[in-house]
Amino acid sequence: RAEFLRVAAKGRKTATHGLVLQALRRDDHAPARIGFTVTKKIGNAVVRNRTRRRLKEAARLELASLPLQGVDLVLIGREATRRRDFLDLRDDFRRALRKTGVALEVAVA
Repeated sequence: RAEFLRVAAKGRKTATHGLVLQALRRDDHAPARIGFTVTKKIGNAVVRNRTRRRLKEAARLELASLPLQGVDLVLIGREATRRRDFLDLRDDFRRALRKTGVALEVAVA
């Protein structure tokens, strides 16, 4: 929880239709660390877990071709995450990476 709060306090944040992304650069070249969270106001445990699984799969597929290093990411599920078309959800994740500058830093490095 402390590291989630650190990313929220010090990192860059962007929201899209399907998710919220918080990103914080670290001073190392270790692989990216990714956390997922969905609040109780989204629904019961079944709904929250389904939402979290959709976020994890979208991140897994997108990051397979984009190796990130030295960054902590937190993906936050929204009400629209579970209903959003999966391709649109992946687009939301890519767009959020660009908006926070994470994807741009990888392209330059």
